Amino acid sequence: MQIVGYDTGAPGERAGDGRQPAILVASDGVVDRVELSTGTTLAYALGERRCAGAVDGATHYACENDGTPYCDQHSNTWVCARCTGTCLKDEMDCYEEHAVYLAAFAPATFKVGVTRLWRLETRLREQGADRAAHVHAVSNGRIARELEAEIATDLTDRVRVPDKIAGLHRTVDEGAWERTLGDFDPIDRGTFDYGIDLDSRPVVETLAAGDVVGVKGRVLVLTNAGTTYAVDLRGLVGYEVTEGTAERDLQSNLGAFT
Repeated sequence: MQIVGYDTGAPGERAGDGRQPAILVASDGVVDRVELSTGTTLAYALGERRCAGAVDGATHYACENDGTPYCDQHSNTWVCARCTGTCLKDEMDCYEEHAVYLAAFAPATFKVGVTRLWRLETRLREQGADRAAHVHAVSNGRIARELEAEIATDLTDRVRVPDKIAGLHRTVDEGAWERTLGDFDPIDRGTFDYGIDLDSRPVVETLAAGDVVGVKGRVLVLTNAGTTYAVDLRGLVGYEVTEGTAERDLQSNLGAFT
C-alpha cells in the first residue's frame, strides 16, 4: 500500500458539496479514500518513500522513481501561481471573475491571495485560514494578479506550513487584523472553525498512526500515546505503508513549546 494523495475536505463548487478530509491509499492500482474525521483511529506504519505516481479517479498508476512526493515526470508546475499580471502562458485564459482576498493565520500572519470567485471559500479552507476578507472582485485573473502583486509589497503572499503549525494553539490577534484591514473596504468577511482546540503547540512529526483530532488545511492533528502531533499531509504522500503502529521513537510533548 502507498499513500498517494490527500483531500483537505474543503467544500467544492456546489453548495453542500462538503466532505470529510482524507488520505488516499492505493493498493494494486485501486485508490481507497481513508477519511480523517475527528475520532478516527489511524494505524499505518511508514516504510520507504518514493514517487506517488498518478491518480485518475479511483485508479492509481504507480511509479518506481525516487522523487518525492512526485518525480519530475509526475510533477506539475502551475504557472498561474507565479503570475503577477503578465501572463506566463502562450495565451491568457483566466477570463472568469476572480477574487483578491486577505487571510489571517494565528496569531498574526496575514497574506494576500487570488482565486476564482466561486472557489473563494474552498481556497481559504484549503489553506487553513482563521480569518478572511474578500477585498476585490474583478473580471479576470490578470487584473487580480496585478492587485495581488501591489498588495504583496506590504503583506506576504505565501505562508509556510511550519508557521501555520506554530499557531495551531493560538488565536488571531484581532487588533492586528483590524489594523491590516484598515486600508481596505472588504466586500465580505469570514471566520473559520476547524474543530481543533489545543492548549499547547503540538509536536511536528511525520506519522499516520493515532487518533484524529482534526484537519486544518493540509495539517493533520493526531494524538498518539498521550502526545499531540501535527502532520503535514503532503509529507505523507509517497510513503509505502503497512497496517500497524509506528515502530520508531516519537518525540513527546516534552519537546514542544508554547
